[in-house]
Amino acid sequence: MHRALSLVALSAAAFVSSAQAQQLPATQLKVVGGLSNLSLYNEFEKPFWTKTIPAASGGKVTADIKGFNDMGLKGPELIRLMSSGVIEFGTSTLAYFAADNPINEAIDLAGLAPDVKTARAVTEAFQPAYEKFYAGSNIKVLGMSTYPAQVLFCNAEIKDLTSIKGKKVRTSSRTQAELIEALGGASVTMAFGEVVPALQNKVVDCAITGSLSGYSAKWYEVSTHLYALPINWNQQIHAVNKKAWDKLNPGVQQLITTEFKTLVNDIWVAAGKQTQEGYDCNTGAAACTQPVKGKMVLVKPTEADHALLKKLLNESVLPKWAARCNAQCVNDFNATVGKVVGLTAKK
Repeated sequence: MHRALSLVALSAAAFVSSAQAQQLPATQLKVVGGLSNLSLYNEFEKPFWTKTIPAASGGKVTADIKGFNDMGLKGPELIRLMSSGVIEFGTSTLAYFAADNPINEAIDLAGLAPDVKTARAVTEAFQPAYEKFYAGSNIKVLGMSTYPAQVLFCNAEIKDLTSIKGKKVRTSSRTQAELIEALGGASVTMAFGEVVPALQNKVVDCAITGSLSGYSAKWYEVSTHLYALPINWNQQIHAVNKKAWDKLNPGVQQLITTEFKTLVNDIWVAAGKQTQEGYDCNTGAAACTQPVKGKMVLVKPTEADHALLKKLLNESVLPKWAARCNAQCVNDFNATVGKVVGLTAKK
């Protein structure tokens, strides 16, 4: 009886969904996605806009999507272009906008989240603050996701976190740079696409990126050691120009909002798995199912490494961030992120 009722309910829901899709107006969207050579874009973003949304709308809502790198953009300019309406829908790494406002670093300070579960809890806790902040720039936040754990790829022997002393390390955010400098290393800023030759030619000794992102970019060809200690996560913001959003049919808005919840959840669930996949495939572990396997040495962090990372977060990274973020920003952090991880930032 219960099974029969469930089938009836599912059929009714499918009928309603189909009927709603038929009522949607034909809508064409333009989307600027993340880095097009990475798994987040190819396995999640692109299929979402080109398959999931069209299917859920009965073909009424379609989208063109290109990675920002394929459009000649560097990343940091994306939010400004979205705010002005040049870009409608877009995805980018929050850390790109740290120079615009330190609030963009709040959820991804180096050493803040040792695992994906904590990273997600921190992100979800602070998302309302981002929604309020970006609303002031004519931007609506649709969701926040993440890349796999950001870890160290080195073309040099490393044994633990203290091995970074004296080494040149490519970093992609201010908070990463402050951690490396606190360890006695030298932070070097360069675009993602420049890292392979830089590692190969010893311009840098190490570089930080997602474990699977580094595999996708073939960093295993120019690196010898992979240090499996999550430095941070490089969370992504998925957003839309508010005026462009307001012009959409309410049914289209609801469809995108609903489907985005599934997309974001899928990316977070995958992030933990992809972090391990990155470790496996860069080092040639049997668990790797990719056709090409790297031969890097996997260096596992010790309890002392975790303790040192937490110490540097408390004594260097967090205080420096709090000093450059305004009082409201710090208060929001303490009321949300701080409660999740048991930290208090002082202004």
